[in-house]
Amino acid sequence: MHRFIRFPDATALLPLRYYGSISYYALMAACGKAVIGTGELFDKRDKSAHRCTIADTNGELRLTVPVTKPHGIPRARWTDVGISSHGEWWHNHRVSLESAYGRTPFFEFYIDRLLPFLDSSVCERYHDMASLDIAIDAEIRRILFIETEVSTGTFRAAEEAAEGSESILLTLSDAPSPESLPPYYQVRALTHGFMPGMSVLDLIFNLGPEAPLYLRQSAIGYQQPAI
Repeated sequence: MHRFIRFPDATALLPLRYYGSISYYALMAACGKAVIGTGELFDKRDKSAHRCTIADTNGELRLTVPVTKPHGIPRARWTDVGISSHGEWWHNHRVSLESAYGRTPFFEFYIDRLLPFLDSSVCERYHDMASLDIAIDAEIRRILFIETEVSTGTFRAAEEAAEGSESILLTLSDAPSPESLPPYYQVRALTHGFMPGMSVLDLIFNLGPEAPLYLRQSAIGYQQPAI
């Protein structure tokens, strides 16, 4: 049994996220399994599937991947949502990350691992938003040494698989709130104070190799919601 997993019998049902929040990965790391909903229906209101929030020099900054809305596809899913090359967004995101975190202790140590998602070929290699999110998530999990067994699919299939078993299903609403997670070192704290609710990139660039330990400690202190 993986010794850092808080709830080995729990499965987290997680929506697609573009560089998901620390709360998102705290819930994932606490569970024995997780299903990322690549097969869920496209919802244009779910901006976090193609947007993340970082701590910039002037405060919170949202980085958005422009997407092409699916037309003429009944019950379109996130795998039907294409990635637009409008505005060379990958360049803007890379420059924004350099501006926001270039002076953090561990930016240079980790940024090379993320550059494949921040260059001009990204739209050719990832034809839909789901594919890009899944590829980024896999790299984030490697950086954070998350031991959770992660699969992709639909939440309905996961719910059917859990019927009649002792498996517990948790959703993002069960994740610890950003305000409940302990503060950590942020390079912008002297200017803006501690900013909760950032993308997990904020944790990685500020804490580096201590980021996995932070998640594990958060998981230890996290109480499974009452079912």
